Amino acid sequence: MSFKDDLLRRAREYTQRHGLALGDELGSGVHGTVFVAESQPEKAAGTAQSAIKVHQREPDYRRERDVYLRLKENELIVICGCRVPEFVRFDDELWIIEMTVVTRPFVLDFAGAFLDKRPDFSEEVLADWRIEKQEKFGSRWPEVERVIRFL
Repeated sequence: MSFKDDLLRRAREYTQRHGLALGDELGSGVHGTVFVAESQPEKAAGTAQSAIKVHQREPDYRRERDVYLRLKENELIVICGCRVPEFVRFDDELWIIEMTVVTRPFVLDFAGAFLDKRPDFSEEVLADWRIEKQEKFGSRWPEVERVIRFL
């Protein structure tokens, strides 16, 4: 079974456990895949959507889960003008986090974040990372730096 098949299997299991319908893939990256999850409210008002992130590795899942728990504890839903998904629930067995869907501008993807301590990376690694991110974000890099400093 490929890792993509495993992520999809776990996403299906999670949605079954919580009475959700698995929707389209919203995106994927180095830490996992994000899908739409839909619930059918009892009222005829329509479908409520959330997003589920299915992680490839447990350490990444635990880091991201802990960040979302901290954000929820501090009632942070906007950081430097950027929306943060609200934490809905998590599953430690399936390595899945369920969150609200947000629109731009947003801050998400905390699987690489470290709480309460700096990562143990050399100055060279951090410099390379900074250059890569400056290239990726271009003119928005100063805004990204403000968010990182806040966090």
